[in-house]
Amino acid sequence: MVVFAFVLTLVISFLLGSIPFGLIVGKFIFGMDIRSVGSGNIGTTNAMRALGFKGGALVFLLDFGKGILSGLIALALYTYLVPSGVIAQDSVLTKQAFLAAAFFGCVSGHIFSPWLNFKGGKGIAVAVGCLFVTFGPLGACLELLIFGILVVATRFVSVGSIASALACPFFALYYCWGDVLAWFLCTIAASLVVWAHRGNIERLFAGTENRIGSK
Repeated sequence: MVVFAFVLTLVISFLLGSIPFGLIVGKFIFGMDIRSVGSGNIGTTNAMRALGFKGGALVFLLDFGKGILSGLIALALYTYLVPSGVIAQDSVLTKQAFLAAAFFGCVSGHIFSPWLNFKGGKGIAVAVGCLFVTFGPLGACLELLIFGILVVATRFVSVGSIASALACPFFALYYCWGDVLAWFLCTIAASLVVWAHRGNIERLFAGTENRIGSK
């Protein structure tokens, strides 16, 4: 039952993360395929560029919300499907591992959406939503603080995004202390976010990355 609940957490969070809200909002509310605008990405930054502030904010809230929901579902599955007698200190599939699995599943589903030929967004809004459950509000807000400070200082959204992802494994060391599986899943999820920004990294080194406010 424990393994079943854990696998179910991964599957549900992946499918939830795979919902391409950027594409849905663009097509059904604004009559636009945001993949044909700007970077072609379905995430918040390109949604802001293609749909304006209101459209971008809606995409952010929906992506952020599916991150939170995946964590809450993982918590519910652990609470109601894992028999209390099975829960032991030496169990690998801990509550923190379930939350980390939701984080990993939702982020990977967003980046590799099967509805978009395994393409998707870059995972920042989704990841932050997940972390409000996986790390708790304080840990998630610290991640947001890193993001905000670097975006304001550099005017590069990508710099704040990448730095937040790179910081995630270090926060996970604290919040998942002693739980190797949970830390590993958080680290892989963060690595996927950095990988999704590989184009931004190339442009940063080339000096061609767009700053906030640039045309």
